[in-house]
Amino acid sequence: MLNLNLNSKKVLIISIVLLLVATSALIFYYNNEIDELNTELLLMNNKIVANLNQLGDDISSLNDNLTMEIDLVDNNLRNFKTQNEGEINTLSNLIDEIEKQSEIQLGELKDELKNIRVKSKDFTAIIDDVLQSVVSVGTDKGLGSGAVIDDRGFIVTNFHVVNGANIIRILTYDNDVYDAALIGYDGAVDVAVLKVNAELEDIRFGDSDDVQIGERVIALGNPAGLSFSVTEGIVSAVNRKGPSDQEIYLQTDVPINPGNSGGPLVDINSRIIGINNFKAAGFEGLGFAIESNTVEEVVDGIIDQYLEQSG
Repeated sequence: MLNLNLNSKKVLIISIVLLLVATSALIFYYNNEIDELNTELLLMNNKIVANLNQLGDDISSLNDNLTMEIDLVDNNLRNFKTQNEGEINTLSNLIDEIEKQSEIQLGELKDELKNIRVKSKDFTAIIDDVLQSVVSVGTDKGLGSGAVIDDRGFIVTNFHVVNGANIIRILTYDNDVYDAALIGYDGAVDVAVLKVNAELEDIRFGDSDDVQIGERVIALGNPAGLSFSVTEGIVSAVNRKGPSDQEIYLQTDVPINPGNSGGPLVDINSRIIGINNFKAAGFEGLGFAIESNTVEEVVDGIIDQYLEQSG
């Protein structure tokens, strides 16, 4: 019985030892596998990190390349835009120059056509232009004429037309009526300047020193209250003396009747060469106009003084 118990103990001990050996072997095996797995995971992690770093470098390089490409495209676009703007500006300037040249040539052609029509005794072209700058001057004392010599509303007339008037109104060719103010005058020369608050079509002065005896002219005004009448004639003489005893008058065979005073005497170039002033009493065809150079000098002085005082 005792021997059986000893054998059982031996078997139990051997079994335990075998179990421990097997367990140790199993633990060793799994530890070895875990180490190998950890090694593989570490290698894999290093590889992933390396790949991520490489990917980051590639992305950074791609971003740099993309930025360079964008900058290049942007610079090309800017250069293209600048070049196009330059070409467009050049083309625009060329078009403007062509338009200016065309307008100049058209203006010269119109002027030439006017001269041809005037020389052929057809004054229609001049009349259409000049009448826009002729006004009727009405006062509580009487009636006269005037000419717009500055588009800011300055009008020249004879001083005797407005002398002593309390009310001055002007009537344009388009039937517009404006109150006018007398801003200055030269009684010795019989020239006055009126001002209205309106922008009107003006007519320029010509050079009366260039006027030739026999030159064809047109007088415009309101004789006997007949508004915007036109009369054709010639210059009969220059440098005539008048009431002021100055040799500043052009003699013309154009009738200068009451109401015509202050209106323009115009040449074939649509320029004022004189301001109609008076006629020799008892004679027909003896009209006199104040030469334009004298009128322009007086007018410029009056306007300059007015602008200086009002500015």
